[in-house]
Amino acid sequence: MAFANAAISDIIATTIQSRTKTIADNVTKNNALLSWMSKRGNIKTVSGGSSIMQELSFAGNGNAGFYSGYETLPIAAQDVISAAEYQWKQAACPVTISGLEQLQNSGPERMIDLLEARINVAESSMQNLIALSLYSDGTGSGGKEIEGLAKQVASDPTTATTVGGIDQSTWQFWRNKVFRATVNGTGATTKDTINDNLNALWAQLVRGNDRPDLIIVDNGYWSYFVASLQAQQRFTSTEVAERGFVTLKYMDADVVLDGGIGGGMPIKTAYMLNTKYIFYRPHVDRNMVSLSPSKRYSVNQDAEVQILAWAGNLTMSGRMFQGKMYE
Repeated sequence: MAFANAAISDIIATTIQSRTKTIADNVTKNNALLSWMSKRGNIKTVSGGSSIMQELSFAGNGNAGFYSGYETLPIAAQDVISAAEYQWKQAACPVTISGLEQLQNSGPERMIDLLEARINVAESSMQNLIALSLYSDGTGSGGKEIEGLAKQVASDPTTATTVGGIDQSTWQFWRNKVFRATVNGTGATTKDTINDNLNALWAQLVRGNDRPDLIIVDNGYWSYFVASLQAQQRFTSTEVAERGFVTLKYMDADVVLDGGIGGGMPIKTAYMLNTKYIFYRPHVDRNMVSLSPSKRYSVNQDAEVQILAWAGNLTMSGRMFQGKMYE
């Protein structure tokens, strides 16, 4: 099959290719969790493998101890390093243009305008798809969805559930912390109790200087938290504001609303996260790129198709440092 204007028959692919870095960056900037991981340098591409391995330390070195003089020091081998194993997840958004549209938009400027609009739609669609999936439990689309916070920072971390190939009911170090207001607190969260509830969860997640740096809240908890603050206590972060997010401070962690219109946060929920142990792992060759730079033609239609594609997953190396507060 040949197109009337052969010179522009590859324009979808080349346009997507030229925008690859921008699209990938915009996906990161579209989500608070990804933005904080980017700041920490925890967006790490993967070059291959049958699965995504995330190394972690699950125990201390038992050889550490005090000694005196010529006392023999223990040198027994220590099995303290393991890895969580995550499966590849894939997402795509096709961009199409018909032969007639190529004829009607045969001027280069017109064609680019048309494709720019369609690629912008594909880009925003992928942004929203990834952003919403980061809050999922991984069961959506028949288990093809990203294993998001609903699974990795679970409401009940003691159930027999495997996360990253590790059974959380067997391994206590692999359990996130939970504060449920109606069970562990004085009742349903209000503006008068939200800070007490956050304090209780925070205390479970601090280890020396290691502590949460990001608290993501839904609309309800955001309104309670804002209402709980006195005017002189409303601290914002200029750096965060420059990244496009409105934020307040709890302790020295940023509190960010990630609800709003069409947000993925569950109702009356806060995730108290230490992003040092959270990673976004796209494949180095499949991070918002054209699935194939060559021409893709429909067998029985006068049309060209290119596919904006992504593969990867959300991984963790320390679930014990993550917390969830809900009702």
